[in-house]
Amino acid sequence: MSEFVLCIRNDTNPASLIVGKVYRRLPDPDAEAHNLVRIIDEDLSEPEGYLYPASMFVPVDLPEEARQVLESMMKR
Repeated sequence: MSEFVLCIRNDTNPASLIVGKVYRRLPDPDAEAHNLVRIIDEDLSEPEGYLYPASMFVPVDLPEEARQVLESMMKR
C-alpha cells in the first residue's frame, strides 16, 4: 500500500478523520494482516498513529513535491 492514503469514510471516527483528506500511513504488517492501517490522524498526539479499518482509505500516489510538503507539515 502507498505511503499516503485518502480518507473515503469517517462514519465511525468523524472527530479524528476528515473525508477527502490525505493521511500518512505508517508501515505495520501485523495491522495490515488484519485489514487495518496505521494512520497519523487529526489528533497528532500519538506519533505512532492509530489503527483504522483499511476500508476507510484508498492509497494515493503523490508527486514528489506534494509528498515533501505533506511530510514537512506532519512534523510540526
